[in-house]
Amino acid sequence: MRAAIYARYSTDMQSDASIEDQHRLCLRLIESHGWVEAETYSDRGLSGASHLRPGYQHLLEDARNNQFDVVVSEGLDRISRDQEHIAAFFKQMRFQGIPIFTVAEGEISELHIGLKGTMSSLFLKDLAQKTHRGLEGRIRKGKSAGGITYGYDVVRNLQADGEVSTGERVINEEQANVVRRIFRDYSHGLSPRAIAAKLNEDGIPGPRGTWGASTIYGNHQRGTGILNNELYVGRLVWNRQRYVKDPTTGKRQARLNPPEDWIIEDVDDLRIVDEPLWEAVKARQLKTRNKAISEGITKLGCTKRAQHLFSGMLKCGSCGGGFILVGKHYYGCSAKRNKGTCDNHLTIKREDLEARVLSGLKNQLLHPDLIAEFVSTYHEEHNRLMAEASKGKADAERELTKVTKQIDKIIEAITEGMFHASMKAKMDTLEARKAELQTELANTDQGPPVLLHPNLADVYRDQVTNLSNALGDGSTKAEATSIIRSLLTEIRLIPEDGKLSIELVGELAGLLSLGVSQHEQSHPEVALCSTVMVAGVGFEPTTFRL
Repeated sequence: MRAAIYARYSTDMQSDASIEDQHRLCLRLIESHGWVEAETYSDRGLSGASHLRPGYQHLLEDARNNQFDVVVSEGLDRISRDQEHIAAFFKQMRFQGIPIFTVAEGEISELHIGLKGTMSSLFLKDLAQKTHRGLEGRIRKGKSAGGITYGYDVVRNLQADGEVSTGERVINEEQANVVRRIFRDYSHGLSPRAIAAKLNEDGIPGPRGTWGASTIYGNHQRGTGILNNELYVGRLVWNRQRYVKDPTTGKRQARLNPPEDWIIEDVDDLRIVDEPLWEAVKARQLKTRNKAISEGITKLGCTKRAQHLFSGMLKCGSCGGGFILVGKHYYGCSAKRNKGTCDNHLTIKREDLEARVLSGLKNQLLHPDLIAEFVSTYHEEHNRLMAEASKGKADAERELTKVTKQIDKIIEAITEGMFHASMKAKMDTLEARKAELQTELANTDQGPPVLLHPNLADVYRDQVTNLSNALGDGSTKAEATSIIRSLLTEIRLIPEDGKLSIELVGELAGLLSLGVSQHEQSHPEVALCSTVMVAGVGFEPTTFRL
């Protein structure tokens, strides 16, 4: 009889000599029965839970072509660990009239298929549970559960017991700078596709060679993609999803776990992106998703960023409709072009429009009166808020002193033997109020004072003067575009005497971002608070006529 040998081992962690060891044992069994070895089929480093193995499939094909008379293996679990697959294999061999022999079990019968198939399935389930438990233990210690995240390097140190440490990571500064760049560019309006193209153009290698939009954007629900990886803000999230095997294809599919099953650990030493930048990215992602849902994902341009500097901000001064590109280089009234309901037939070249608006921004925003009013109003609002904060702190301190004295009196009365059940309830109320006041005062004391940069006027003037230069520099173009667009809410093009006049409408509160100091950049909460303070005080939308 011609005997076919099948050998397999599961992972690369096992010795490659395992195939030869299994072959040797099977050869002894063949010789003891007086059979002849036909061919050896093997799969190296492949799980027995899958039937999509080259050696296994070759074995099935040759069985159908009558290339051998008997199948020999070390054990039934070498052929498969899946109940369905091992039963199907047994039925196929039985149909072909080919018996199955193993070194461990002898000739295989239906009883072996039932018992060994069940035992193999239980083994896989138990192995998966123990592996999951071990990985959770590593996550609880702030270590990696496997794989390497872009922006970090694996650290392997020799421990005292001679073992090599696993799961340790440190920040790779070169890759970390790329991660920060991606977050900044996205927060300034660049699309993931544009960011990926620029990274590839600059010759920066990605996690898998070249960059793609999906590598950057990923899936926000599953936490995949550069922009969704919470490890970059010092939060290690694990068990967000699990994998189940499709019985038809044998491929794994990801399924989300409920949030209460997630394991989250703080790892501040692995933080790459600061919290304000992370929040800015999350806000833009949410806005993009909401817009796509409300307007329909197929609507042209609903999720695209502005193609040109002032795209989407231009309004016709006659009808209030939008001004759009009516050719390759010219803007015109959309109502006139598409509906014929407007009599404004004038157009303006895109380059001329952008040059006039930028020039107007420089001339108007640098006016001494505007800067003086800006600084003066800021100081007034700042002083008012500081006075309110000081008064609130003083009131809280006085109440805390009063509550502390009341607590001391009750304690003194109890010490002297005067106790009543109502005293405990009163004590609990006072202690709770004391804790609230202490927390309130602690929060009041936290953080640096909100102060205006002493040279705001000079910084502000320099920043606005350099707007054109920033737009011409590829490294600062995205940020400059974002800042300029934040200064304006609308650009009106008004026909006058056969020419288009331009009106700029903008929130002057946005100008504060041009004068943020280095101190405020390192304490983002200062800049945030400052913007809020001036937003509604004397800085209503203002119109400049060019």
